[in-house]
Amino acid sequence: MPDTDSRSIWECLVLEGFQAGLAWVIVLRKREAFRAAFKQFSPEAVARFTEKDVDRLLLDPGIIRSRAKIDATIQSARIYLDMQQSGMNFSDWVWSFVDGKPIQNSGPVPASTPLAEKISKELKHRGIKFVGPIIVYAWMQAIGLVNDHAPNCFRRELCASKIQRM
Repeated sequence: MPDTDSRSIWECLVLEGFQAGLAWVIVLRKREAFRAAFKQFSPEAVARFTEKDVDRLLLDPGIIRSRAKIDATIQSARIYLDMQQSGMNFSDWVWSFVDGKPIQNSGPVPASTPLAEKISKELKHRGIKFVGPIIVYAWMQAIGLVNDHAPNCFRRELCASKIQRM
């Protein structure tokens, strides 16, 4: 479903990064533990994490304990806040790639697209990690930048109707 809440969009990007190399169901089962561990995905709180917090997270069996992914999350929170401080709303920036209107796809669902590659490069340029084009395309689907629901899926029309109200 289309999501325009900056914090929620950032949370989804972080979780997509943690999913890299794993089955998505693993992240879904651990979502509430992730929320607790990362202070409800408050960028302000996560940006202040220290090495002590990283050590705590590496011992937390409720989350995926990857130092690289934990460090990337902390760094992306700092980048998110830097964008905000420079007057850039994360949601507005993300949605600008589709001119504020989700792409309606039909047919085979790709693993990536040229737009996902472009967004991936922009995120990487800003210093965000675990944002390759395949991860970015899955994120684009999750936050509603693209509507890849099958024509007979009940969600397809819900997404399309929400799009008209954006």
